[in-house]
Amino acid sequence: MNAGAKAYFDSVNEQGGVYGRQIEIIKADDKYEADLAAANTKRLIEKDDVFALFGYVGTATSNAALPIFTQAGVPFFAPVTGAQSLREPLNRQIFNIRASYFDETEHLVEKLANVGVKNIAVFYQNDAYGRAGLEGVQRAMKKLNLELAESATVERNSTDVKQAVSKILPKRPAAVIQISAYASSAAYIKEMRKAGYTGQFYNVSFVGSQALADALGKDGEGVVISQVMPFPWSSSAPVVAEYTKLMEKAAVKEPNFSSLEGFIAAKVFVEGLKRAGKDLTRAKLVKALESINMKNYNGGGFDVNFSGNNHSGSKFVEMTMITKDKKFLN
Repeated sequence: MNAGAKAYFDSVNEQGGVYGRQIEIIKADDKYEADLAAANTKRLIEKDDVFALFGYVGTATSNAALPIFTQAGVPFFAPVTGAQSLREPLNRQIFNIRASYFDETEHLVEKLANVGVKNIAVFYQNDAYGRAGLEGVQRAMKKLNLELAESATVERNSTDVKQAVSKILPKRPAAVIQISAYASSAAYIKEMRKAGYTGQFYNVSFVGSQALADALGKDGEGVVISQVMPFPWSSSAPVVAEYTKLMEKAAVKEPNFSSLEGFIAAKVFVEGLKRAGKDLTRAKLVKALESINMKNYNGGGFDVNFSGNNHSGSKFVEMTMITKDKKFLN
């Protein structure tokens, strides 16, 4: 995420910045823990006096930051989460670039139902992220008058999946939708395969596609992941061609969905800065971002639609599958 954003921001800085201002990224590691995310947010706002918060990763971590940046009036741009808590009710400081978990899970369930797969279980992380995904699956299935076969959890930052395997395996679902991080998702797939499960595994984009493929190795072939960004290995979309060029310039050799997300987020953020004008304020940035839509902004193959009452910029979702050599098909 950071590599993609930095590649774009560096290219803007090399051309003089935005109205002469240089864009600087200050990184802070929250180790995927909510308490640390909150502490980092306070420090970034109060000590580092950041203009905006960009690219937070995770639902629980973003939720922990939410009351802090809201009270301080600091824009919170492109969090890597599809949670409804960052979409409803509308918070004028939050701008989402990626589709929601409801969008992703509905797409997954509909795809499965369309090919006759209706016996579905959910393996989810026991936190706000996992529960958001579970709710999305349940909502999508209810629309189709279907019931979940079973669900089971894993704790955040854990790969202890034994109980989840023993709970879901006896139900023999045709497909398991996973709402978890890559390490636990990979552990679960491997243990289910060892136990003789022959069904299909589906993941939402937050899993980290390349990380999951690398963790699975030979067990990854055929695992499906929904994506909320264009395919980063095809330059048919102008924004992907631009991304590829600037990532090569930054000596980042391997493209992936995460760095493309950072790149696209940075590109839209800079568009907002340009529209906000020379006398930049946070309020002017928020208003400028709200003016970006597909009628007046060329996203290069990734449409973004913001308005005064909508800060969820995209509903783009498509499916990819891991190949036997840890690559992807779309």
